[in-house]
Amino acid sequence: MKPVLTVALAAMLSMVGAAHAHGPVRLKVELTETLNAAPDEVWAAIGKFDDMGWHPAVATTEMTADSASATEPEKSTRVLHLRADAGDPTITEQLTKWQPEKRCYAYRITAVEVTVLPVTNYASTLCVNDQDGKARVVWKGGFYRGFPNNDPPAELNDDAATAAVTGIYQAGLDALAERFGKAE
Repeated sequence: MKPVLTVALAAMLSMVGAAHAHGPVRLKVELTETLNAAPDEVWAAIGKFDDMGWHPAVATTEMTADSASATEPEKSTRVLHLRADAGDPTITEQLTKWQPEKRCYAYRITAVEVTVLPVTNYASTLCVNDQDGKARVVWKGGFYRGFPNNDPPAELNDDAATAAVTGIYQAGLDALAERFGKAE
């Protein structure tokens, strides 16, 4: 009986150790802003996957040559050229869900250097909802930190990833609030 108990105890202890040794967990950010404008008016400004010019961090939006057609926008790919003091930092994103009737689209990042945005496996949705005639913008995303293993450097840890995505969302929502005004 003792050998069986010893084996069972060893197996349980190894599972506890394994639970503490796993890699990163999926992180989430969701920010909202209610604007003093009609939902359709805001959607007209931000609902074009091929134009992210409304966001202050984006210098230009380039659609790739292999992007889908207007009749099949899913799988369209854009390259965001970011405003920067040096180099040409870019983020490549693919449209994964297109629902203009709901004023909503989903996308994922397919290529980005972690020095530009310290995340991996990033997916997001950007929607404009009707809240009593006002536009309520909901931007949410899920992602992993930029360093996939345990003990990440500070610039690639969970806090850095969450802060970077929060900063991007907040900058975009602030620009929309400046453009349309915040709802009271």
